[in-house]
Amino acid sequence: MPRKAARLIGVSLLGLAGVLVIVAAAGLGVRAYRQHLAAETLAIRSPNGVQEGAYVDIGGIKQWIQIRGEDRDNPVLLFVHGGPGGSTLPISSGWRPWEKHFTVVQWDQRGAGRTYGAAGDALAPTMTLERMTQDGIELVEYLRNHLHKDKIVLVGHSWGSFLGIHIVKQRPDLFYAYVGTGQVVGRVTFEKSFELAITHLQELAQSASNSEALAELAPIVARPQITPQNRLVADKWSKSLGLPSIESFQLAGPVPPPFMPDFSLLDWYNWRKGMTFSAKYLRGREGPMFKRDVAALGLAFPIPVVFIEGDADYNTPSGPAEQLFNQIIAPHKEFVRVRGGGHFIPFDRPDEFLAELVAYVRPLVPN
Repeated sequence: MPRKAARLIGVSLLGLAGVLVIVAAAGLGVRAYRQHLAAETLAIRSPNGVQEGAYVDIGGIKQWIQIRGEDRDNPVLLFVHGGPGGSTLPISSGWRPWEKHFTVVQWDQRGAGRTYGAAGDALAPTMTLERMTQDGIELVEYLRNHLHKDKIVLVGHSWGSFLGIHIVKQRPDLFYAYVGTGQVVGRVTFEKSFELAITHLQELAQSASNSEALAELAPIVARPQITPQNRLVADKWSKSLGLPSIESFQLAGPVPPPFMPDFSLLDWYNWRKGMTFSAKYLRGREGPMFKRDVAALGLAFPIPVVFIEGDADYNTPSGPAEQLFNQIIAPHKEFVRVRGGGHFIPFDRPDEFLAELVAYVRPLVPN
């Protein structure tokens, strides 16, 4: 190649690199500005309010918690996130109205988000349901002392409902009430979810007149068991026929996740890594949600129990949760059905979820 041509190519590549640097810098600048505006939108300015984020020593490691509310005298609501590993910090701007009624605590569990970022893969030997249950108890003890409360309310979502119900069963004395949403019962939850997915796939295949899909799905429809072979068939046609995924929902809130304040690109990296890491130890056929049933913990609860369930939740269908609820013995219990609600009603319908909390949960906390 002639030197002149090589020189031109080199100059062109340098120019392209320069353009890319400028574009990246501009993008980061826009993001920083949007985060600044978001911080103003979400700021707690009331004189008795609380807005904190910090690592706390829980279970022998540093675990991240965030505490927000307009009035410290309000009840404390601990939200136990799902996933496993699905920290809710970047997707919770729709909860700003909740903070008028509750002091809302978010917790990056062992193996999730910033907690994963602080410890990394060294957490692997400790990723057990038993250890994380004790983490939750230690966290609540910390919150009681830090916020000067006798008891708190626990809201568990999806995996967090499975973990949360273990926490309250071990130490009911720490809680005014337990609230489950997207409640996981155990294996039966995922068997029902699989059955609904197969039925939906059959409907999609019929609409598309896909004879091959109908033929492969027919024996599974007749007997929708979760086996490795049946999963392969379901995964194949889920992609081909466009079955909506678990992520198919629209967040509601004033701040899009990429612009949440005080959430860096490194935080996003650890958020995604934590999801993968936690799933390795807590999800799947060998994970505790599939191998254990919460009914085995006992059906008697000495505290009020509230289930807030979407009737269009195909990931953790409300049927098994309602069957469990009907067997629960508690001083007070409510099963609240959200019409048309999916798996993520705290996030895509936060105002409606808050209305249910105010109507059914807030009265359970003494003034």
